[in-house]
Parts: sequence; C-alpha cells; structure tokens
Amino acid sequence: MKKKISIYVVLLVVICFFMLYRLDAYIMKPGSAYDVSKFVTVENNHTENKGSMSLMTVAMQQATPFSYLWAKTQKYQKLMDINQVRNPLEDEEEYNVRQLKLMSDSQFNAKYIAFQKAGLQTTIHFDGVFVLNVLDGGASDGLLKAGDEIIEVDGHKISNQQMLVDLLKPKELGDKATVKFIRNKNEQEVTITLKEIPRAEEKRAGLGISYAESKSIETNPKVTMKTEDIGGPSAGLMFTLEILDQLLKEDLTKGYAVAGTGEMLVDGSVGRIGGIDYKVIAADRDGMEIFFAPDDEISPELKAKHPELESNYATAVKTAKEIGTKMKIVPVKTVDDAINYLKQLQPK
Repeated sequence: MKKKISIYVVLLVVICFFMLYRLDAYIMKPGSAYDVSKFVTVENNHTENKGSMSLMTVAMQQATPFSYLWAKTQKYQKLMDINQVRNPLEDEEEYNVRQLKLMSDSQFNAKYIAFQKAGLQTTIHFDGVFVLNVLDGGASDGLLKAGDEIIEVDGHKISNQQMLVDLLKPKELGDKATVKFIRNKNEQEVTITLKEIPRAEEKRAGLGISYAESKSIETNPKVTMKTEDIGGPSAGLMFTLEILDQLLKEDLTKGYAVAGTGEMLVDGSVGRIGGIDYKVIAADRDGMEIFFAPDDEISPELKAKHPELESNYATAVKTAKEIGTKMKIVPVKTVDDAINYLKQLQPK
C-alpha cells in the first residue's frame, strides 16, 4: 500500500512539473480581434457606423514542459527563446512596464496623427523621464524601479530628456544626486550616490537606468482610451483610424469589418511589428474582411544579414494564401494609405 502511494506521489510531482514549471521560453500563437471602439471614446463623437475597426493581438505565454512539447507539434505556434522576447537586462516586471510604455506612446501618436488629419489642434506636455529598467548593481538598484517618472534632479525641474543627461554629466563617482520622481501617482524623493554604469562601453558615473521621454497630449474634443490589458505598440494604426472615424461625420468603415496592425509613428508612417502571420490567422477566424499590413522596406544590409527576412505585408499575403482566406490584405506605408483605401471603398 505504501509503495502504491509513493508511486502516486511521484507521478503527481512529475505531472505538476510538466504542467506548471516555467521554462526560459515563450510560445506565440494567434490571438483575437478586438473592436477598437470598446477601448477608444472621443467626446461628442460620430459613432453611427455600420462597420467596425479592430486591433489584432497575438497570444504570448511562458512555456511549461508540456506546452513546449505541444507547441512543437502545432503549425501556428512559435517557440521563442526568452531573449527574443525580453531584453537581456530586464526582468519580467520591467518587460511588462516597457510593453505598457510602448502602448502609451502608441496612444500618444495615434491622437496626434488623428487630430492632424482631422485639421484639429493639440497641446503637448513634457511630463518627465520614464524609467524603463534599473541595472543590477547600478546606483539606482533598490531605489528606483521601472515605471517611475523622474521630474526633478538636484532641485532642477526636468523639462526635456537631454536635461537629465546634462545635469548628471559633470558628476563623478561617489557624487550624490537628489532625484524627485512620481511612483503610483505619488511624488517621492531619494538621494542616490552615483556609481559606474554597469556594462557601459565607457567608464562613467550615472544612475544606472535606461529611460525614455514621457509626454502627454491634450485634445479638444477629449479622447479617452482604456487599454490596461494590452501592451506593445502594434495597435497604433488602428487606434489612429478609430479616433479619426469618431472625429469625422463620414463612416470610414463603409460597413466593413476592418482590422489591421502596425506601429503608428509620429511622422504618420506605419512601423513593422511582430507576429503578423498569427494576426492574419486570428483576423480571418474572427470574421474580418479587410486587413491593413505594414509594407515596410527591408534594407539591403539587413537582407544580407537575414536573407529570410521579408516585409510584414509579404508575410501577411503568404499566410492569407496558406489559410485560404477571402479577407483582403492591404499594404500600408503610411496612415494616409489606409485612409485613402477606406475612402475609395463602396459602402456595403
């Protein structure tokens, strides 16, 4: 009897290991289409649209031994080393913060471009320097954390990103910097003793953080965006089109189920994204009729290093043929390409 119980215990441990132990690998697979109007609201908008604008997602999960082996048998599940997903210098929390920052930036650009296209004014505010990650063993280790927003150094209000660099540049190893920052909407202050920046090419004193500019945009009418569960920049194009659709009296959708992907850059161009093949599969599965794909250009230098690399649009077309979808794949280099395509459509 005791022998049987021991066997069961061992089996239970093995099963739990295969089902629950997290490997240093991720699995990417098709996600879903999400109606952007559920996330974006323009005050006093025009929303009597017969069609829809949808953003596309991929599903990303950390692999277990069981899911890893299962993914190897599936055509549309991709195994990725952890360093293909996360920056080697960041932990999982910092990765998530970076994804949310990318989403925040895509929202900023979407509002800016949409209001430009609608002929409306916006006001831009510099909010501070956003901490992306804190280097292990650096001066700020244990003092600052990813998501903090630095607003002041040594009593000087930070009015642009370069100002932070200029204030720290004269300092030497062992010098102190009093940093005022915002964390979870609360203002805090800490004195940091500068150390040599870990892994830096040149030896110099610093805070030991990586960071990005933090800006906000004021619009009239006001735009409200609720995207807490979505990270990354790839929804930028569809955010832009949805905001514009709500600003204009005309129905840009013309009654069609419109989906797409692509980073919205501040100059109006549409940037390359990852996982477009899985987004095409998900869009087809969820009944989309039109799919906008970034028509990015691969430089000769990049092509020489990675001969297999192709544009998002080329991958999208190839995937559409593989799955036999009737969905129209439309190449876009800029937001104007998408707008012009929608405007020439005949209403359903």
